[in-house]
Amino acid sequence: MKQIIITVTLLLLQSYTFGQSLKGKVINTEKESISDVQILDLATKHHTHSNKKGEFVLEDINVGDTLKVSHIGYEINNTIINSLSSPIIIILKEKSISLKEVVLSPKINALNLITAIDIELNPVNSSQDILRKVPGLFIGQHAGGGKAEQIFLRGFDIDHGTDISINVDGLPVNMVSHAHGQGYSDLHFVISETLNVIDFDKGAYYADQGNFNTAGYVNFKTKRNVTNNLIKMELGKFGTSRLLGMFKLLDNDKNDSYIAMEQLANDGFFESSQNFNRTNIFGKYTGNVSNEDKVGLTVSHFSSKWDASGQIPQRAVGNGLITRFGAIDDTEGGYTNRTNVLVNYDKYIDEQSVIKNSLYYSRYNFELYSNFTFFLEDPVNGDQIKQKENRNIFGLNSEYSKLFSINNVDGNWQAGITLRNDQSFNNELSHTVNRSETLEEIQLGNIHETNLGVYFKAIFNLGKWAVNPGLRFDSFNFQYNDALLPNYKTQTSSKRIISPKLNVLYNYSDNLQIYLKSGKGFHSNDTRVVVTQAGRKTLPAAYGFDSGFIWKPTQQLLINTAYWYLFLEQEFVYVGDAGIVEPSGKTRRQGLDFSLRYQPIDWLYWNLDTNYTYARATEEEVGEDYIPLAPDFILASGLNIKHEFGIYGGANLRFIKDRPANEDNSIIAEGYSVIDFNMGYNWKKLSFQLQVQNLLNTKWNETQFATESRLQNETIPVEEIHFTPGTPFFIKGIIEYKF
Repeated sequence: MKQIIITVTLLLLQSYTFGQSLKGKVINTEKESISDVQILDLATKHHTHSNKKGEFVLEDINVGDTLKVSHIGYEINNTIINSLSSPIIIILKEKSISLKEVVLSPKINALNLITAIDIELNPVNSSQDILRKVPGLFIGQHAGGGKAEQIFLRGFDIDHGTDISINVDGLPVNMVSHAHGQGYSDLHFVISETLNVIDFDKGAYYADQGNFNTAGYVNFKTKRNVTNNLIKMELGKFGTSRLLGMFKLLDNDKNDSYIAMEQLANDGFFESSQNFNRTNIFGKYTGNVSNEDKVGLTVSHFSSKWDASGQIPQRAVGNGLITRFGAIDDTEGGYTNRTNVLVNYDKYIDEQSVIKNSLYYSRYNFELYSNFTFFLEDPVNGDQIKQKENRNIFGLNSEYSKLFSINNVDGNWQAGITLRNDQSFNNELSHTVNRSETLEEIQLGNIHETNLGVYFKAIFNLGKWAVNPGLRFDSFNFQYNDALLPNYKTQTSSKRIISPKLNVLYNYSDNLQIYLKSGKGFHSNDTRVVVTQAGRKTLPAAYGFDSGFIWKPTQQLLINTAYWYLFLEQEFVYVGDAGIVEPSGKTRRQGLDFSLRYQPIDWLYWNLDTNYTYARATEEEVGEDYIPLAPDFILASGLNIKHEFGIYGGANLRFIKDRPANEDNSIIAEGYSVIDFNMGYNWKKLSFQLQVQNLLNTKWNETQFATESRLQNETIPVEEIHFTPGTPFFIKGIIEYKF
């Protein structure tokens, strides 16, 4: 009997000692959950992975065992288990990303990984730098620094955002039916140091992306918290100064908040001072009110004012009337501000399910003065125009996500709904003189535009295969009250569109992934055009596909290449001085993308991004079918260092080839090559950096347009290139202090 009792006791102890499980959670230093982390028990060799909440359960673990916790981009954490009575929290610290660690799988977006490496090597130091971090994307500024940049991507002159969807923390950046152009995207309200992640992809293949997602999308995500208080000062040529402060307000186990403030001034390199001034204030709070509930509040305000020299004609520079940095009308410029309020609420229903919600409101004001044609229409007063609007944007996003596992198939699915309402008041286009007198009101009215979107997408993991179908439905309601009509009338139109998507990935090995992405996207037309054309050309669709592979031929080398195709049912060309969006017919683009990242030694990186595009209008005769300003070849490359001794920096090249400026290619927009350089040193709490733009002082034209204009002393108009010169040699010093 005694032996039986001893045996039973030993069995019970054994089951207690060797049959235990451990619950835990993995987070980063910003207290954000990390999914797909590998947790390995070094004693038993049992392992598991964290879920979307960062949580995990590891079976058959004992007190005293050591867990090896690892994830790309983080330092390996070895944790000794002292108790099994309560869940454990494991904090992973970020570290420099090494290409050696990259293992290709459908769960890793290699393109975003490339961008993360680029940001780490070349920190984003201005709002203009933000979009340049997207491989293959070029930008140009042509209005004194305060106007949204012109964007080029995959053979598109996207203008200010007609064919790329841009969001910040779920807050839309693209402005529909804007006073200066459809899809107008001004990112200057973002303080670059608050950014944490740049999520992007090319093509119209993503069900959670709606309007303007044809050439691609970019989602910016800001930091949950800051690990240090920060003060940064920048001083450079042309009266450039910038002062930044970032300060922690709350930093405990459940709550984080911080505030960032930026003041920027610049006189510009033009003969007429640009008098540029911008102020940014950003505040963010995030709290885990329970293990299942997370709330967030983000508030920001931005204001900017500037003068501009505008686009100048080649002939005026050629005949000595003005220099490259002179002006025909230096009374251009403008003012804008934006206030944002964003509320987030995430509910973790169980280990497999989560619902994420956000509500937002933006108050936006815009006033811009331009003169593209000088004295073509009005030989006495000139052709200056004013574009102005005051806007409210209301919206919500809600997405339910669930993990599943059925037989040998696992994956996840998401279903979401988006609602956005834009109210643009006194949307105006007027003929003015000297920014003070209105000579004629060309357009004036109120715009109400509502977009309801519903989408479903899923990922099915089938061994080495991953299948990602998706479907999106969008409904639009357009309303316009034209204040220039003799009688009050609400002009309306409604339109709906369905956008299917299908992406397939095949992981041949840990070093080779082959993919095929396909889908239908769309971009909406301006409300004022929609209601006057009885709904025609309202939501022209885009159909496209990408076929390519991501390959690691060696541990230090990562290559992405793709052949892509995109067909647009209608191309939009915004004519600012006429206040209309001109449909220019169907277009077809196809091309090759190539990206390379090479890390021969731990502290040295080489990057290369290039794109070739063949872009043509399909309804025009051969020779008359060029798409104005569509770049057919672009290249960006850089050699950068980041050493453990605190030294970092590099040289980076931007190249764009000559391209047609009009439909018959008789006017050419000249290409350019520009090299930028930066070097810095981190010493304890201080950081010193030197930035040089246009190291070789190259003469280059940042933006170019084929425009018909007339100067005051001319009797007939001339159509030729009008350009904004690019930055000459520019040097800036930066000092940063963390405490």
